[in-house]
Order: sequence, then structure tokens, then C-alpha cells
Amino acid sequence: MRRRFFIMILILALLVGPVHGAEDYIKWVDFNVSYEAMDKALALDIRSQEQDMPVSWIDLLALAACRTGGKVTGKPVEQAYQDLQTGQSPQELLGELFKYYSYYHQAYDAALGGLVGNYAILVEDDRGEKIWKASYGLKAFSPIAAGYGYSHCDDFGVGRSYGFARKHLGNDLMGALGTPIVAVEAGTVEAMGWNQYGGWRVGIRSLDHRRYYYYAHLQKDTPFAPGLQEGDLVQAGQVIGFMGRTGYSTHENVNNIETVHLHFGLELIFDESQKECNSEIWIDVYQIVRLLSRHRSSVVKAADGTWQRVYAYRDLDAEDWECPQGS
Repeated sequence: MRRRFFIMILILALLVGPVHGAEDYIKWVDFNVSYEAMDKALALDIRSQEQDMPVSWIDLLALAACRTGGKVTGKPVEQAYQDLQTGQSPQELLGELFKYYSYYHQAYDAALGGLVGNYAILVEDDRGEKIWKASYGLKAFSPIAAGYGYSHCDDFGVGRSYGFARKHLGNDLMGALGTPIVAVEAGTVEAMGWNQYGGWRVGIRSLDHRRYYYYAHLQKDTPFAPGLQEGDLVQAGQVIGFMGRTGYSTHENVNNIETVHLHFGLELIFDESQKECNSEIWIDVYQIVRLLSRHRSSVVKAADGTWQRVYAYRDLDAEDWECPQGS
């Protein structure tokens, strides 16, 4: 175990390299954070917000990762929280291992930075009047709308052969044809249309530009939410499309995938040159999907055919965000 830890640290050092110059951005991320670690870190983050020493779940995960070589589980997160409550800094707590703290913090902030924060939901008060109720916590949503069943397993890295031999760079969520698919977090629609591998697909860039969400194999004939276009700003929980099995064809609108499912992928972008290249950073989102499963957007189809959120929602951390259609 100890030997494995130092091998992982050596690999990390080679990936990160020295921190100086224009090319010093992260080149690779092996996201190996368990659901239990994220769940624990999130709970401690929320609890600490009302205490004298609030902590970020990103800080907790980064500190724990330095101590475990990047394989983060719940127990090291709990220990990280207790240690930070003593008032010591990550540098004081980590000593020589602190040289890896910046890497893990940047990596986890890129992967998870938009999932937790301040938001508000429109609710009725005791007098029946509509008010915005502010909260802090998990503000991103599962890609599967509330009330629709699905199943999934950790299939990241499994081999694919259509077109050419390659690795599966996402998580497949199996469900029913036409299941509403929602945006995990607020962002801009950067790609929309047909791709021979992903079929009908939507690509959404987070507001901080560090995350690119990829939703693929959408429904034949009616893949997208009515009115959705490239360049649109969408809000977390907004319907963007419908589950299907399109793809694996150079011809548009073809069902060549055997099983109805959503391919959900997440690319991290530390420098714009990484967006479309031979060394893109796609991470395993299985554990993230598990975390998001407890926060699902309730949506309903309106008489005009558009889909609307049952509970109006605002991301309070995105002050310049403008309300898009369908919210």
C-alpha cells in the first residue's frame, strides 16, 4: 500500500511539473473521489457555514487527496475537517506533501466548483404568497429529471469499437425513451446537433468555462427541448432534451444504439487549447452522478409543448445570469 502511494505521487509530479511559465496548466486529472468522500465533505461544508471557521468541501477533498495519493474516501475527509478546525493551514498540516495541494485543489475545483453554493427556490409562505427562499448546499441537478427511473454502473474506460477502438469517456444512464434530460448546472449551449458517435447531442459549457457537459444519444425526431439553440444560456435543472438511442451513423436521425440511455460526460478545461485536442481531459463521473441523484429537477410539460420547472430556481452565485426560456 505504501509503495502504491509513492508511485501515485511520482506520477502526479510528472503530470503537474514545475509551476512557472505560460504553459503551466493541468494536463491530466485522475478523478478518484468516492461518493462517500463527496457526501461527507459536502455535509461538513454545509455544517461549517454557520460556525466560526467555515470550510469548503474542495479544501477538504484536496487536503485528503494529498494524504492518500488521490484515492479519496470518507474517513480522510473527516480527519481533514478536524485538523482544519484546529486553525492550522493546509501547508502546516501537510508539510512536504503541501506541494501537491495546489494541483488537487485546482483539479477538484474544476470538476466540482459549480455544484455547491448559494441558490434560491420560489415557495409559498404562511400567507400563501410567493417568496424566494435562499439556501446553501448542492445546487446542481441530476441529468435525469425527477420522477423518471434510471440505472447505471461505473462504465468509464470500457472499450468501444464503432469507428475505431477507443475508451468510453462517460457514464451511461439507462432509462425510458423520452425521459427528460436536464442541465446539471447553468451554462452556455456550445454544441447542438448530430454527431456520428453521440447521435443527437448537446454540449454545455459552465459559466466559469472550466466544465463541458456532454449529453448524447438523445431521442430520434424530437431530441431537444423546444426552442433550444446554440448560444443559449440555460439554468441548472432546465430541460434540454430527451433520452433516446441515436448515434453510430454518419446519417442523421438514426437509431443505431441498441439500448435507450443517456451518455453523460464531463470534460475539464484548464486552458482553451484543451477543448478539442488529442489530450482532452474527460473524468469518470459515476460517483458525481450518484451524488447528484439526490437533487433532481421536477419538471412538467406545458400546454404549448414546452417544459417548465415545477419550482422556479435562481443561482445566487451567478449574479449576471439572465432567465432563459423554459424556466
